Amino acid sequence: MTLRAALAPLVAGSTWRRGVFLLLGGVLALPYGVLAVTFAQMLTDSEIPRPLVYVLLVVAALIAVVPLLLDGSRALEIAAVRALLGVDLPDPAPGHRGDRESRLRSALWIATHLIVGAVVMTALFSALPMALAFIAQQFGVGDELTSQERFGPLNGRDSGWLTLAGVALLVGLGYAVAGLGALAVSMAPVLLGPAQAERIAALEARATRLAERNRLARELHDSVGHALTVATLQAGAAREVLDTDPEFVRRALTAIEDAGRTAMDELDHVLGLLRETGSGRPSVAPQRTLADLDRLVTDARAAGLTVYDSRAGDPAVVPAVVSREGYRIVQEGLTNAARHGHGPVTLRLDLQPDALELEMANALGRQRRSEPGRGGRGLDGIRERVLLLGGRLSVGPDGDRWLVKARLPYEDAR
Repeated sequence: MTLRAALAPLVAGSTWRRGVFLLLGGVLALPYGVLAVTFAQMLTDSEIPRPLVYVLLVVAALIAVVPLLLDGSRALEIAAVRALLGVDLPDPAPGHRGDRESRLRSALWIATHLIVGAVVMTALFSALPMALAFIAQQFGVGDELTSQERFGPLNGRDSGWLTLAGVALLVGLGYAVAGLGALAVSMAPVLLGPAQAERIAALEARATRLAERNRLARELHDSVGHALTVATLQAGAAREVLDTDPEFVRRALTAIEDAGRTAMDELDHVLGLLRETGSGRPSVAPQRTLADLDRLVTDARAAGLTVYDSRAGDPAVVPAVVSREGYRIVQEGLTNAARHGHGPVTLRLDLQPDALELEMANALGRQRRSEPGRGGRGLDGIRERVLLLGGRLSVGPDGDRWLVKARLPYEDAR
């Protein structure tokens, strides 16, 4: 080991930061030290009744222990460990109160921090001035402080040995701080790290965020995909009659403009929500429901898709989540019919008191005749929505038509 490697811990920035962390424990231990000195004086004072001293001692001990067990104290220690020791500890799970294991481990860490910090602070206030005095007397500074004193086997005339002892004290203090800091780094994850219950809570929160992001991505696919399909169909129809029906072309361009603007608005909205879920803030997804179904059907008809629409029941009885997911299923079904189907689409909704039943059918297109078993992202989205609501789904060829039939119960959605 080279001299440079041996001295590296003494000059490393991490050692100084760890020293500050240890001294912070000493500062926090000062009130406990004052209490200890006060009660020691009271116990040696015969004029103060001993029962009163014991009662006050018990009360003071209880008050002194409380901060060690608080969740806030643990959070402050975690912040200090991250900033000064460089240990990447996670914050306690939001809304999760520490269990007994976490509190006891945290109390042990805080108590150790206070005790070690008090020892380090005492050493600095006693050994450091002595070491500096030993070194300074070698240069004729402060001789009067050491010339008349004995320091173990040494006296004031042993200037060389005193200087060497002063250097040894400084180096020893540096290595002690570096060693204690390294020990704190290794023990912090053990005593301040998350308990099993907190890990489970963190995993559940992460799963919730991922599920929300996946749902928002599905919303983005459905809404933007539908708008692009409408725009594509309108553009194709306008091209066919560009020279013969300028009025239709004008309407088609207006519909394309509206679809593009709607798609951009929803794109901006969903991307904003994705950023919010990434930062941990709550978000609210676009709330298009069955109340917007008339506009959806109108847009599909404007795109050139023939839709026969029949509905029965009161939309007010449909829970909000079922209404929202039902709208998205119809939207995806119309998009798929426009892309892959042939002929008119028959849409039927039955808003029953306990469930929403919907059925969509249209003639099979050429691609679906040749690949009837093939699904797609849109059909996967429909399946996920129905599954999450505990419903039933039947989708696929039915004779010469493509049939989507779903039942969404209200019971699990209320």
